[in-house]
Amino acid sequence: MEADLNEKLGQLIYNLGSMSNLVVAFSGGVDSSLLLKVAQGVLNRNVIAVIVDSPTLPRRELHDAVNFVKEMKVGYHVIETDNLLIEGFANNPVNRCYLCKRDLFGQIKRVAEDYNIEWIADGSNSDDLGDDRPGMKALKELGVISPLLEADLTKADIRELARRMQLKTWDKPAAACLASRFAYGHTISREKLQMVESGEDYLLDLGFRQVRVRIQDDTARIEVAPQERAKFFNEQIIDGVHDKFKEIGFAHVSMDLAGYRTGSKNTAEAEK
Repeated sequence: MEADLNEKLGQLIYNLGSMSNLVVAFSGGVDSSLLLKVAQGVLNRNVIAVIVDSPTLPRRELHDAVNFVKEMKVGYHVIETDNLLIEGFANNPVNRCYLCKRDLFGQIKRVAEDYNIEWIADGSNSDDLGDDRPGMKALKELGVISPLLEADLTKADIRELARRMQLKTWDKPAAACLASRFAYGHTISREKLQMVESGEDYLLDLGFRQVRVRIQDDTARIEVAPQERAKFFNEQIIDGVHDKFKEIGFAHVSMDLAGYRTGSKNTAEAEK
């Protein structure tokens, strides 16, 4: 296992070493954090991070991503965009992620051209091949590379390497854009995105680590990590969540008894 992981890391370093420069699409999660860290070690100043700020990105995630690149002393560029203006996106079709990735990585590509950088990379890993991710089609069309995937690194591999490199994101819970909280076919609006984010912020402030607030019309369905479900066996927490979510604008609030699990909503109805 140890030798296998070292081989994968060696392959990642070798692949990155074949490039003269690189733009890393940086989300602030453990995958892109590890990729950026290794790329910086290989390419030094010839790597920059590009962070895309949009209405579907939680403010916490933007704050964490910017702080991370500043602490690493990596050059970075923030693109401010509005994916709600992408044709068809707000209607939330099953290829929503494809529409979004095609537009956003098109903008990242223009930034790379401005910096005269040939290569653009994202943080996809080999575990992503086992899930329905239409956005990966857009990446291939735009020539975006996935070095972690090419080195056959799994999410567990990435977390272990990030832990060894003392990256503070090594155990950061999985994140996804706020649009993924909407069932396919249900309109995504700025107001409802803010409702979802406010609900998740409240739960995170209570100490929950892995949360999703799924929204359908005026109903919220809360998912937390399976091991965190027992926290709801507390009347004070239940009452506080109920009152806060009503204040946010939800008419009904429920909890998914199975808890959060990766890919649980990748059906014709909804997405991870």
